Amino acid sequence: MSETAALVLFSGGQDSTVCLAWALAHYRRVETIGFKYGQRHAVELAQRQIVREKMTALGDNGKRLGPDTVLDLPALQSISDTALTRETEITFAATGLPTTFVPGRNLLFLTYAAALAYRRGITTLVGGMCETDFSGYPDCRNETIQTLAQAISLGLAEPIVIETPLMFIDKAGTWEMADKLGGDELVKIIIEDTHTCYMGDRTNRHDWGYGCGICPACELRAKGWHEWRART
Repeated sequence: MSETAALVLFSGGQDSTVCLAWALAHYRRVETIGFKYGQRHAVELAQRQIVREKMTALGDNGKRLGPDTVLDLPALQSISDTALTRETEITFAATGLPTTFVPGRNLLFLTYAAALAYRRGITTLVGGMCETDFSGYPDCRNETIQTLAQAISLGLAEPIVIETPLMFIDKAGTWEMADKLGGDELVKIIIEDTHTCYMGDRTNRHDWGYGCGICPACELRAKGWHEWRART
């Protein structure tokens, strides 16, 4: 197994793009994996390739950015009844969680990513999970992710590390990290080409990028942008 390679869970959104930039700064070889699961904001799948191409052109990333894999997981949609997999209103469920929570999503994504990484000779996964500034999803917590890493390592009989560069920073810190990693060029890619909006809206352009401006994802992204700009 190679210790100089990483597989990034790459959705085409702000967080995973910053994680991709982070991985490219820390590993000699970086691959990406994405998932098609009937998500309401499927436009992110189209943006993935645009972002990857632009990231390749930054610095010497082209030498390190390797293949991309997209896995089709329709079963996740069929067993979910959420605002991310159905045309329903984004509200809060009786559990106290927003209806955008897709049960088991990150657990499945990381498990499938680990299976691919095993075949590719990669022992490090990189994900954009964050427990500091998020919507309350239990599968974004550090304890969840690191416990899963232990289970996967046992199941594969290989040490699998899950890196989460954004775990303990807020969205303002994510913008700041992007600036430190890639300067104005990376920040511009995030604004113009990444997609975070749960509604799949790419018609409304804001200072921080495209989106409806009112869904939880847009609100977090906008809040982080304005906080970051206020202190720079």
